[in-house]
Amino acid sequence: MSKPKVKLFLVAVFCAALVAPAYGAAPYYEGKTIRLIVGFSAGGGFDTYSRLIGRHMSKHIPGSPAVIVENMTGAASLLAANHVYKVAKPDGLTILNFHGNQVINQVIGKPGIEFDARKFEYIGIPTQDNVACAFTKASGITSFEALRSAKTPVKVGGVAPGDTTYNTGKLLIAALKLPIQLVAGYKGTAEVRLAAEAGEVAGGCWQWESIKSIWRQGLDSGNVAIVLQVNPKPHRELPNVPNAVDFAPNENARQILKFGGHDPAAITRPYAVAPGTPKDRVQLLRKAFADTLKDPELIADAKRSRLDIDPLTGEEIEKIVLQLFKIDAALVSQLAEILK
Repeated sequence: MSKPKVKLFLVAVFCAALVAPAYGAAPYYEGKTIRLIVGFSAGGGFDTYSRLIGRHMSKHIPGSPAVIVENMTGAASLLAANHVYKVAKPDGLTILNFHGNQVINQVIGKPGIEFDARKFEYIGIPTQDNVACAFTKASGITSFEALRSAKTPVKVGGVAPGDTTYNTGKLLIAALKLPIQLVAGYKGTAEVRLAAEAGEVAGGCWQWESIKSIWRQGLDSGNVAIVLQVNPKPHRELPNVPNAVDFAPNENARQILKFGGHDPAAITRPYAVAPGTPKDRVQLLRKAFADTLKDPELIADAKRSRLDIDPLTGEEIEKIVLQLFKIDAALVSQLAEILK
């Protein structure tokens, strides 16, 4: 072999050596485990959605990592959010599912928040939520009129500040002057449902998407009634249920319901990873999350469980989060007083 040919051969071998590892390298997630941390107890709406996603997401991630769901309860998902923000490594192996109301809690300066919601890397949301108030037949609250005209305060179950069960109760007291006594401290909506069935409380207000799934038996039997919804417009499945905003006595009350309830409801169930996670992994997880929610097998599972799929992308969540930090200062102060 002539010298020029030898040189060309050596160059080719050298280039091949450089390129080969790139083509032969295993995907980052191969052999790894993704922890999907849910900020609420098992059996509730957040947990139900996360376990649905966890069952199907692995096959949409190159390397097919294991996906396990862990429950980290406390302070309406605040403990989980603080943990992922401060403790979890930004390696794309820990995904947080927390309550989007914690974003508005940061806006109004709630204590205990040790994260900046603007710095999370958002992956997506499985569905945009709508809020409804469900009460047991045994409580006697079977209509909005029964609630509004109650002579004694009606006990409504709640989790903690930041959760829809808690914030909705506070907003309805402030905007509509409803005779509600908020009983907080439950670990999740599953516990609120059990408390209502046991007669500890009359019912609760949280996501309709969750209520119709985890309280299906009560709804079907007539032992549970939806007496009010708290949405910007009536939900298509609740056309005859009164909507709170229609009873707002003035524009200020409408603003309270909008910025304290309606807008945060759009981002109730965000999935996110820690700040500093490499951008390529964030994009990979965003695509995998979106593909998972389009998976025919997941959609079939969701239908069986009566879970709605109406997703938002990570980019869309970022925009909504930033908008919440632009609320008028006077209204922020008012919301802070209401939700304290």
